[in-house]
Amino acid sequence: MTSNPITPTIPLDKPGAHHGFLRLPYSRDDSAWGSVMVPITVIHGGDGPTALLTGGNHGDEYEGPIALQELAATLDPAQVTGRVIILPMMNQPAFAAGRRCSPIDGGNMNRSFPGSPGGTVTQKIAHYIATELVPLADIVLDYHSGGRTLDFLPFAAAHILPDKKQEAACMAAMEAFNAPYSMKMLEIDNRGMFDTEVEEQGKVFVTTELGGAGTSTAKSVAVARKGARNLLIHAGILAGEPEMAETVMLDMPDGRCFTFSETNALLEPLVDLGDEVTEGQAIARLWPSDRSGQPAITAHAQLGGILTARHVPGLVKMGDCIGVVAQVV
Repeated sequence: MTSNPITPTIPLDKPGAHHGFLRLPYSRDDSAWGSVMVPITVIHGGDGPTALLTGGNHGDEYEGPIALQELAATLDPAQVTGRVIILPMMNQPAFAAGRRCSPIDGGNMNRSFPGSPGGTVTQKIAHYIATELVPLADIVLDYHSGGRTLDFLPFAAAHILPDKKQEAACMAAMEAFNAPYSMKMLEIDNRGMFDTEVEEQGKVFVTTELGGAGTSTAKSVAVARKGARNLLIHAGILAGEPEMAETVMLDMPDGRCFTFSETNALLEPLVDLGDEVTEGQAIARLWPSDRSGQPAITAHAQLGGILTARHVPGLVKMGDCIGVVAQVV
């Protein structure tokens, strides 16, 4: 069986604060014996649970990497009961390029799990995380936002799972994160997702969508920073009281949540994030992007609720998701 060529440059199981890389040999035109270097920090304070905190699964999403860079630089092992493993930018090639997917192989890391030790660069990184890091963890937090093409209300999310005990633990962790919104998340297709890999290994898993539009804001980073600390307190890794505020519970019950464009067009939003919408309400107009004098096509919500996500660039392509509606529980 092929072994994964990735090696960590730091110990994963020794007390103290360790900062280094997951080094993947990668021969290329400009470096015959080059490597892909994925940053990793391990803060080990002794016996206790392990949290795996990841950002940069998609390279154009920034709240997670910012919050995790700060945590890696400031977390004192003396404050930690157990261990915190931090991957601020797990898809480092995509992150360095500011792209959702890797410029090396086109790989979307969040559709590449469980990966392959003999596959592409993205598949090798995914395989190492799935087989070497996830098994160490008791609880996993994977930060996301909308990247360059979507913008979200800031929410933490957990999934409906067959194992109701595991599901309850994930929901409790989501609530502990305490984002302004908390979502029972529906995925269009969960095959290959990091979420699915972690959940199938029986771990407690929380994910987020904390904004987007290819940037971050002071408010969205504050949500990310507070949520990580709250989750570590919830897991028993940090002491202290969590910082809690009101959260709005949301649910995505089925595919009616999504509205897709059926044409290439200039997008005119008719509602904004957080606005209430009714079933059948017009949420956008799609104007021809290549000619004048033609009427717009109107896009409608298929479900009543609040607009939770929207397409960001002003131009959309056929098949793009232009809006997501979730229901307040």
